[in-house]
Amino acid sequence: MLPTSQSPNLVRIAATSSLQNGCALAGAAKHSKSASSFATATRKREVPLLFTPGPLTTTARVKEAMLVDLGSRDTRFTDVVVGIRNRLLALGGVSKEEGYECVIVQGAGTHGIEAVLGTAIPRGGKILILANGAYGQRQAQICHYLGIEYKLIDFTDRKPVDVAALEEALGEDPSFTHVGMVHHETTAGIVNDVESVGEFLAGKYPKVELVVDAMSSMGAYDLPVKAWNVSYAISSANKCIEGVPGFCFALCKRSSLVAAEGNARSFCLDLFAQWKGLETTGQFRFTPPTQVIMAFNEALQEWESEGGVEGRFDRYKQNYDIICTGMEEMGFQYYVEPEHRGVIITTFMQPSHMPGWDFDRFYKFLGDRGLVIYPGKLSSGLSFRLGTIGRISPDDCQELLGAIEDALTEMGISTPIPPPPSS
Repeated sequence: MLPTSQSPNLVRIAATSSLQNGCALAGAAKHSKSASSFATATRKREVPLLFTPGPLTTTARVKEAMLVDLGSRDTRFTDVVVGIRNRLLALGGVSKEEGYECVIVQGAGTHGIEAVLGTAIPRGGKILILANGAYGQRQAQICHYLGIEYKLIDFTDRKPVDVAALEEALGEDPSFTHVGMVHHETTAGIVNDVESVGEFLAGKYPKVELVVDAMSSMGAYDLPVKAWNVSYAISSANKCIEGVPGFCFALCKRSSLVAAEGNARSFCLDLFAQWKGLETTGQFRFTPPTQVIMAFNEALQEWESEGGVEGRFDRYKQNYDIICTGMEEMGFQYYVEPEHRGVIITTFMQPSHMPGWDFDRFYKFLGDRGLVIYPGKLSSGLSFRLGTIGRISPDDCQELLGAIEDALTEMGISTPIPPPPSS
């Protein structure tokens, strides 16, 4: 149940977050505890901490914004929508004056991906998809359902996508109209080089449009859509801007959007019609998640106060460094090499070679303390993931490390965990 402004839970949220505003970053930057001084929480938190890639831990301010009911046609609401759209364009380094548009779409991030793919690609068009994880593969699944011709280049989920493979594929078949990829592939936590792909297309295939799933990167990683030759970049409210789930958005080149009129393979997910509705009436075609959008407006203000992309990345990087140091000292093994990892979520291999290891028991132990982690999503191998985004601080990361060490002790596993025997 959503806590009220008088709720002790809500007070607890504010108290446990040392980063309610950007001013607290200076203190966080000085944080440098070692793994030997992990904070230990023996009692369950009243408000859980989510070490996940979204939904995330959010601030009291964001939650409180949902306590006021507004009509979807109320000018107080529609004015906020206009402001959000313009500010998101600025986040992507562009503006309406430069020929770009922000289209908000109700639903999960995947609704936005489907809206873009189903609208941007014309009948007779086809897309080349570069995938190194489940979310790149999801683009192919969407195209399959919608009857869109596609080719999937499926890379390993341990490394970034390869521009050389893109060049080879387009050299063999230059008839592709679009290329799709993921900026930060959440499956294993890898950052892909969107800039190089966009630069290559601009130089050799300028008519091919680039579609980027920026779901878990936008707001913490730079993604200048014009400079990187991106026609469509899609993200979600409940990722690095730290809102709550309920809508996604696409930053679009206006000329591409106008050319897509009539392409849509869905009534509800017609991106062009959604844009026209927002432009002509200032309203959504169908009921918008008003409370979610008002919460996002607060989250966006917090993002700006924290220093935008740079400030948010810095805090996430601090969290990431603390988690990695502690996990290394306990002997956990990474799935991805450091040069390929982002700071959003990190994949660790389960120490299944250790007698006593039980992931379900491990997960429940942490959950009983109010610390929520993510199971793995790899194509092979048993793993789990620790997210370092959302309204969590370096102190929170130390608390998680202490609980992980306690969980290992509970299962009779000493640290550092020895590496698995060579196969």
